[in-house]
Amino acid sequence: MSDPIKHECGIALLRLKKPLDYYLDKYGTAFYGLNKMYLLMEKQHNRGQDGAGLANIKFDMKPGQRYISRHRSTDQKPIQDIFEKVNKRFQEIEKEAPERLKDVKYLKENAGFTGELFLGHLRYGTFGKNKIENCHPFLRQNNWMTRNLVVAGNFNMTNVDELFDVLVNIGQHPKEKSDTVTVLEKIGHFLDEENQQLYDRFKAQGYSHKDISNQIAKNINIENILKRSSGDFDGGYAMAGLVGHGDAFVLRDPNGIRPAFWYENDEIVVVTSERPVIQTAFDVKAEDVVELKPGQAIIIKKDGKVHLNQINEPKEELQCSFERIYFSRGSDRDIYRERQELGRLLCPLIKESVDGDIDNSVFSFIPNTAESSFYGMIKGMEDLMNEEKIEKIKSLKSPSDEEIRSILERRTRIEKVAVKDAKLRTFITGDEGRDDLVSHVYDITYGSVVPGKDNLVIIDDSIVRGTTLKKSILRILDRLQPKKIVVVSSAPQIRFPDCYGIDMAKMGDFIAFEAAIELLRDNGKEDFIRHIYQKCKEQEELPKEQIKNYVKEIYEPFTDSEISAKIAELLTPEGMNAKVEILYQTVDNLHKACPDHIGDWYFTGNYPTPGGNKVVNKSFINYIEGVNERAY
Repeated sequence: MSDPIKHECGIALLRLKKPLDYYLDKYGTAFYGLNKMYLLMEKQHNRGQDGAGLANIKFDMKPGQRYISRHRSTDQKPIQDIFEKVNKRFQEIEKEAPERLKDVKYLKENAGFTGELFLGHLRYGTFGKNKIENCHPFLRQNNWMTRNLVVAGNFNMTNVDELFDVLVNIGQHPKEKSDTVTVLEKIGHFLDEENQQLYDRFKAQGYSHKDISNQIAKNINIENILKRSSGDFDGGYAMAGLVGHGDAFVLRDPNGIRPAFWYENDEIVVVTSERPVIQTAFDVKAEDVVELKPGQAIIIKKDGKVHLNQINEPKEELQCSFERIYFSRGSDRDIYRERQELGRLLCPLIKESVDGDIDNSVFSFIPNTAESSFYGMIKGMEDLMNEEKIEKIKSLKSPSDEEIRSILERRTRIEKVAVKDAKLRTFITGDEGRDDLVSHVYDITYGSVVPGKDNLVIIDDSIVRGTTLKKSILRILDRLQPKKIVVVSSAPQIRFPDCYGIDMAKMGDFIAFEAAIELLRDNGKEDFIRHIYQKCKEQEELPKEQIKNYVKEIYEPFTDSEISAKIAELLTPEGMNAKVEILYQTVDNLHKACPDHIGDWYFTGNYPTPGGNKVVNKSFINYIEGVNERAY
């Protein structure tokens, strides 16, 4: 309902453990791996809107034969675009000689993406750069097979400047200062060092140059490379990598901020950003899919052996709670239950907001992603209504069947009050014309609300900026002429930037922050705002480990409900007939609903890494100084 939040990226790594002939014989196709990769990527489509990429490595190819393939796309439908390009070569072969589609040796020698190791990526660019060179997987090429590196990930680093300086100090000349390039070059540097050390060792033992290459491939220590390269990473990450000879890995950050799940059987090893994706693609139970632990890496050797290695010491487990509220697919068993619980826990607040008048309240949801929390809200309201029914029946001295029936027939009123018109697109660039078009993107269901009598309760996943609410949704809902509109957020107030994967980096983008600033100004406390700015400014040059989050103090003078009331005031458009109230989830209830995912820094300011405090500090300074740019 509010402005959409940019997603985290998605990864899918697939290793085929058998020769391609095996899959041809069992499944009737040499493209088993490609077909599964298409499924794994499409089932994570919610994690990628700006672009996608696919890489593949063939094993045991002769010198001179291509063994790494990669396609990336920023097309409107990037996944389809990639697989259409990949399939184009197979269609050509089918026209020329259909029997060759059953000839694995021919396919490996003459067609890309017929290897045993795949890495797919779905990009949701947090920097808004929608160019092909910004799409993962990234490729670091070299004539030595074991020095080739393919990297893709779901991550943001808060200390890119520091990592960049490390690369410069060890003699590198990185082509750009971005977290992806920096991570690629950092891992690549230690991959080069590992190669050189092994080369020197085997040369001293008398091996020929040709044999040295084989020995490096057998003995390369991925665990050691990851330990040496990732120790100073500050951020949330699940990063995947392929080495040219066939080793592969996925590494998770020490706080477990970004998710990663894996599954292995005798045919495949697969790693993705979401559990139900693996369940669907390989028809396995939830308990068979394993979550990669914080700071841990899954390393898949070229010989097919899988190792779980603790690369970085695990820290306090602060898995992203927004995964549960918004990002991950609601088809996950646990996420579905948790989202329902988020809706259910809001019911006492809702009942209070409508003055207990549940009978004259209509409940609905916008957008579709809020559907699970809506179900939980309805179940919770029914529970509250059942308590009322019990008390009413108990108060009757000699109840008749009709009296009991009339009490039991009370129902929570559910309506689909707004439906998005998929045919309309907000392509007009002028603000005035565009706003008018936006106001018609949703069709409302006339007659679903009794004018002037009913309250209208609408639940959403989260309310970040509130721009869409103010410019369109509230006006649209007001056409139904409800007495009161109650907008309910299943997430708490978003008060602080995120710097670990979500595109929420500017303080001015948060309506909760705007509300707190306005409340301070209403109370004549402009000096307090300047005081906080000065405290932040004084620590601007400090190392990130010494920076404190003073921005928390902006919110301290006010209760949650006072800030919510101010938000409602700021977001209510002029000329509204219905009264507008906005309710938010509490942080305590969030933790009750999602007890295993307690990362809540965007709500509380309690960042899991020192880089988070540095980002919020810079973001507040930018806001006060009128600098409209990201804080990292």
